[in-house]
Amino acid sequence: MPGRYHEHAHGGATCELYVSVPEGGGKRPAVLVAHNWAGQGDPERGVADRLAALDYVGIAVDVYGKGKRGSPGEDNSALMAPYMADRALLRDRLLAIVDAAAALPEVDAARIVFAGYCFGGLCALDLARSGTGKVKGVVSLHGVYAPPNLGPQGTINTSVLVLHGWEDPMTPPADVLSLAKELTDAGADWALHAYGHAMHAFTHPGLNMPERGVKYDEKADKRSWRAMINFVEEVLG
Repeated sequence: MPGRYHEHAHGGATCELYVSVPEGGGKRPAVLVAHNWAGQGDPERGVADRLAALDYVGIAVDVYGKGKRGSPGEDNSALMAPYMADRALLRDRLLAIVDAAAALPEVDAARIVFAGYCFGGLCALDLARSGTGKVKGVVSLHGVYAPPNLGPQGTINTSVLVLHGWEDPMTPPADVLSLAKELTDAGADWALHAYGHAMHAFTHPGLNMPERGVKYDEKADKRSWRAMINFVEEVLG
């Protein structure tokens, strides 16, 4: 079930969607998959293919722009930093990504979910914070929870699922409680699953750096996948 690439422009950058389409033709609901701090790579494209096998259009998105890629095992902060420093730019890039995906001929634009891993989890939350009604739900998997501080938070109009490793040093319990309060105050329909003993990047096979709080956890990986699919099925119908 090979995917194809689709380019779209935003703010002077060319961004590259990887689009994996189910067999059978016709418009289908879509799940967008946002990448970790290394940029779009095989893990995200693999998730898109898995989603296509479940009869969704799976789309691995590209926040950084075509050709801007790092490695999950290396320091990719230089790639991520411009978007962490300018969360308005990040918000606008995410909204443009959703618009580009919604315009694809295979996508039912009324039924879209946006999910993301690590940096992509922050992207998912920022998309919800934007107040957009163009997605039915967002999923943050071992994401980062720092608010964008772009002024008063308006109403969040999409369902939110947070899948969290309890031992993730990047999101300590105080940050989890702050996020819960933020989502509640914004009127969001939200849920949070916390996986005991799981660290950051618990869905990424091969990562084993517990001294840095980063470690694959097979049990949490499988449980979070099932939780995400249950959520997608619920909000997309």
